[in-house]
Amino acid sequence: MMMSEKRIFLSSPTMHDGELKFIHEAFDTNWVAPLGKNVDGFEEDMQKYLGGGIYAAALSAGTAAIHLALILSGVKHGDIVLGPSLTFAATVNPITYLGAVPVLLDSERESWNMDPEALRKAFEKYPQTKAVIAANLYGTPAKLKELREICREHQTAFIEDAAESLGALYDGEQTGRFGDIGILSFNGNKIITTSGGGMLVSKDEAVVKKTRFLATQAREPARHYEHKEIGFNYRMSNIVAGIGRGQMQYLDEHVRLKKELRKQYAEAFADIPEISLNPYLPESEPNMWLTCMLLSGDSPVKPLDIMVALEKENIETRPIWKPMHLQPVYAGNDFIQIVEGMSVSEDIFNRGLCLPSDIKNTKEDMDRIIGIIRGLFGK
Repeated sequence: MMMSEKRIFLSSPTMHDGELKFIHEAFDTNWVAPLGKNVDGFEEDMQKYLGGGIYAAALSAGTAAIHLALILSGVKHGDIVLGPSLTFAATVNPITYLGAVPVLLDSERESWNMDPEALRKAFEKYPQTKAVIAANLYGTPAKLKELREICREHQTAFIEDAAESLGALYDGEQTGRFGDIGILSFNGNKIITTSGGGMLVSKDEAVVKKTRFLATQAREPARHYEHKEIGFNYRMSNIVAGIGRGQMQYLDEHVRLKKELRKQYAEAFADIPEISLNPYLPESEPNMWLTCMLLSGDSPVKPLDIMVALEKENIETRPIWKPMHLQPVYAGNDFIQIVEGMSVSEDIFNRGLCLPSDIKNTKEDMDRIIGIIRGLFGK
């Protein structure tokens, strides 16, 4: 069989004309280095979008934002930090940058995110926990208020990894606002992109000011180069920030189109009992960054069957994130689960996959994708 010429991507960048205005301005003013008008403007745009009382620091990556969030939460060598197992490695890796110890927690089935009961169990075992990181997987909010309240009960810093959930709501409030510190990412496949980049956000202005300080090599305000702390080269460039300013104008449109894709998939597979889509909490409104499929345990069609069939037609899919407690690099770390036997996160990994969720998909593209999958089920 010949492979189709047109490549259908999982979630590629969607660019518009608006970005070029800000990029050209950076070139015209010769302001191409880190910081500048676009960086300030991007931070201001994000602060406005997330709502009152939020401050933002634009950084080189979401991973850098997590690293600094842990430092600002007082995490040091040997400290325990609780994090989700079902997530991308970037949520957990910065814990190890500091020589701290990640303890990985299982998911609950309602949103596939960190299980609050697992968090309570982890605090019983590790009462001296220094910080907790919870992610909003695939743009779907976790049980954020419950997780935050548990952290407050234990007087422990709560970091919300909203890298995948910009534009999603929980109880009518934007994600990124629920932690003591929130994390955003603008990687190439995210809901909006700056090619690469991220932000640290917080309601505490002092935290954001300290973030900017540490991200610019912790240079003291002296005439000469004076350093009293270890700093990092983590600030976002003015050109990259210009892309972000342009993308912000289309964020709501991107969310709307992602939701339309999800609706098309839901309607297309409604008559196939073996198929369900990634769930979300009734009090949440995901941004539907990636639509994921979960197959029943007795499904004759397996995730790999679907991925291979689509791959043959030049259509990109992705497995569900392999849980961190199953990754060789974290094999020795503790894992906390509530259910007996196979963990929730491992079960989702075994039975799930990410469907093509590119908002540039045409009706013909969606018909191709859906037709191939339905055909595997004899529909």
